[in-house]
Amino acid sequence: MTDARSRYGRASLAFSFLVQGVTFALLVTRIPAIQDRYGISDGLLPVFLAAVPVLAGAGSVATEKVVARVRPGIVLRWAQPVVLLALLGVGAGSEVWQAVLALGLFGLAVGALDASMNMMGVSLQRAYGRSIMLGFHAAYSLGGIAGASMAWAGAHWDLSLLVSYLPAVAVLLPAALIGSRWYAEGRTGGDVLVEGAGQGASVPFRLLLPLCLVMSFAYIGDSTVSNWSAKYLQDVLGSSEQLATVPYNVYMVTTLLGRAVGDLGVRRFGAVAVVRGGSVLAAAGFAVVAVAPGAWWGMFGFTLLGLGLCVIVPQTFAAAGRMFPGASDVAVARLNVFNYVGFLVGSPLVGALGDAWSYRGAMLVPMVLVLATLVYARSFGTVPARYGGGHERARAADVG
Repeated sequence: MTDARSRYGRASLAFSFLVQGVTFALLVTRIPAIQDRYGISDGLLPVFLAAVPVLAGAGSVATEKVVARVRPGIVLRWAQPVVLLALLGVGAGSEVWQAVLALGLFGLAVGALDASMNMMGVSLQRAYGRSIMLGFHAAYSLGGIAGASMAWAGAHWDLSLLVSYLPAVAVLLPAALIGSRWYAEGRTGGDVLVEGAGQGASVPFRLLLPLCLVMSFAYIGDSTVSNWSAKYLQDVLGSSEQLATVPYNVYMVTTLLGRAVGDLGVRRFGAVAVVRGGSVLAAAGFAVVAVAPGAWWGMFGFTLLGLGLCVIVPQTFAAAGRMFPGASDVAVARLNVFNYVGFLVGSPLVGALGDAWSYRGAMLVPMVLVLATLVYARSFGTVPARYGGGHERARAADVG
């Protein structure tokens, strides 16, 4: 059974996911304001935007090395304040070099933060002996909605970036530090290993590759929605400018709802069935968007996308933990890099195809990639550690 320490650890980690959702949304939804503040040209802006995920990937790789010496909870305890302070630095600066420094620090720290949070989530799921990973990512989605709402208020009232960011950082930074006192991790090991993995073993890339591809495909789909939904609705489906802002909000809300109930689905039907269902639903969403005759059909497609894509990423991290129970921290850190690979590939890919071909046709590419997840769905069902669907393990065996 789970003890009080595990329950407090679960709550404090969920709060860290929420804080990160707020922080990231505050950054990405105010990119036009950041561009104006620092006088960054349209030609130079993609370089800034690409640098953040590249540095985040480097931060994730570095975290793999660091957690060999210190626990992921220590990394998370200090990475989260650095991310928040870097966000504040973005709002406080006035020179381009200051933006470079703040965004560079944000990228490196967010890579360490994402990796360590998911390491701890995988570890706690093992301790609980049932699926809880989607709940952590639901907290992230809730934070993203809150952060986007704060950013909207800042833009609506024409507040400076510093004035917009300072209250959030002033509240969330001390709260995150206090919450970090209750971080807890589950015990490593206790599962039968897949071939090629072992207690304290390395992580063969050939075994991790299917999950890396799925992670990239999911984030290509996600970045397509975040970067192109508004333009698609307005330019292709002829919506008003105001209506064009709705699809991403709908996508975020449906992502939250899907993740809030997703753990129940994994427990009842198993991870493989949930991932397959999510992939089919997301592919159907892209298909609806591609053939939509009008804006409302387009929004329906983006709604399906949110419900489908939302389950894939959390379950990919969870699958890595099950596949390499003796080296789950290493597996999660390496897998996390492909989060940023998908983000880097997705937006330019859709944009280039849209310009060269058509935006309707471009939507079919992430559809096919997401549908390809079906090919790798069996990787989510490592036999000895499948949570849900009658395969839930006795919790006492996990916690000890």
